[in-house]
Amino acid sequence: MPSVLVIEDDAAIRQALAERLAGSGFQVSAARSGLEGVEQAANERFDVVVLDLGLPDVDGFDVLRMLRGLGDVPVIVATARDEEKEVVRLLEAGADDYVIKPFSATQIEARIKAVLRRTMDTQTPSSIRIGELIIDLEGHEARMGDRALDLTAREFELLTYLAERPGVMVSKRELMAEVWRQPYGGADKTVDVHVSWLRKKLGETAAEPRFLHTRRGVGVKLVDPGQ
Repeated sequence: MPSVLVIEDDAAIRQALAERLAGSGFQVSAARSGLEGVEQAANERFDVVVLDLGLPDVDGFDVLRMLRGLGDVPVIVATARDEEKEVVRLLEAGADDYVIKPFSATQIEARIKAVLRRTMDTQTPSSIRIGELIIDLEGHEARMGDRALDLTAREFELLTYLAERPGVMVSKRELMAEVWRQPYGGADKTVDVHVSWLRKKLGETAAEPRFLHTRRGVGVKLVDPGQ
């Protein structure tokens, strides 16, 4: 049972997250302040930490640095600061992932599972399966059932990034930063074109999407068409 530490000063958010994660099979601990969270992390072992930046006692960036000083526990930062400079600063400070407030419990749970897949030592093959779609992370290959998909390196990385966050609407800004390594943004058309190419290879169209769903002004998400 993976253990999660939620560091969040808002009681309603903290309780809602704790209840949702516990209901999904996680062992959850919670802290109301930065120093309380650091103390818990120093005394207990957690598989992942969800850290709110807007804490009442210590700035979230300082808490992130303290957690990094304690070890390599994965940290997902929840922040209302969505500027590119702030995101870059977060990642450079040691955050493993981030979500922009307001976020849903479903979104944070998907992020936690994605981080755990990347960091936890398992004996299962390194692959992701969503419906008929199978992504072999070690072999750097993707298949639709028995049919191999002829993907470029960038298409594979884009597909993998979305597949690691199933059901989560990912912004084009985030995709440009994480897939194209352009943290200060770039042309939205770059993402649009690659999504269009991926759709063709997945056997779908924008008019009749199956796996890839877009929302104008919001982003792209990958879903299991069978659910």
